[in-house]
Amino acid sequence: MSSVIEKALGILELLTEDPDGYTVSEIAAQTGQPMSGVHRQLNEFARLGYVRQHEAGGRYSLSLKLAAMGLNYLTRCGINDFAQPVLDKLAQASHELIRLSVVDGDKLIWVAVAQGATTGLRYDPGPEQGMQIHLASTAGGLAWLSTMDDDAAIALVSKQGLRSGSTAAGLRVIESIAELQKLLATFREQGYAYSANTYTVGLAAMAMPVRNTLTGNVVGCVSIAGPYARLNEDRARELSPTLKQAAIELGAASSASSFFTHSAGLKQAG
Repeated sequence: MSSVIEKALGILELLTEDPDGYTVSEIAAQTGQPMSGVHRQLNEFARLGYVRQHEAGGRYSLSLKLAAMGLNYLTRCGINDFAQPVLDKLAQASHELIRLSVVDGDKLIWVAVAQGATTGLRYDPGPEQGMQIHLASTAGGLAWLSTMDDDAAIALVSKQGLRSGSTAAGLRVIESIAELQKLLATFREQGYAYSANTYTVGLAAMAMPVRNTLTGNVVGCVSIAGPYARLNEDRARELSPTLKQAAIELGAASSASSFFTHSAGLKQAG
């Protein structure tokens, strides 16, 4: 890290990863900054209301100020207003978990969810809203990558790596760029991405990109996720027309938000 702003943002980004916070020494070690500089920046953040210290000499964690700013921004963008009815309808039709992710620069972020499973096995992922998606291990990430040419997709995956960081036994990992390219070619042809046991053991998911109808840009992805015992490849094919309709509706509705009509998007596959 070089600039003062970059160093400050690095501290804030680290603090989003654990609500219990970190000590000054932990923050310094993980951000590669000197303890003296980290301490000064934390004191400034505390003065401005962005962080709090649990006790004298103790851990620092985020206050709710940043979260409130983010929620306020999402509300003013209108994402939940236009998306939630479509997600709820898809959840009722599929009886599975539905998630919407949005493109933010070179990242894909989960922003909204609807649960359609009411009995039996169900997947409840926990607090994933606001999290950056690992592209190579999730159906949503793979669906987004499939809209790009291979060079752009490989560049994004190279930043994150093929592995999500999880070491859980039983996870299926894409082992090479060649395998990734083959999968993306398949997903482009069939119109949706499908993955099983790549993000969570026993979980399967399918996803389609959402294109803004005014700009044609890919603004996000909508996915269906559930236990693999129920959401196998045959079931995914059955649900693909329903998922496609939801993606079309979300793309049309996104035109009401300036956040999506002004998004540039990355180079897409031709």
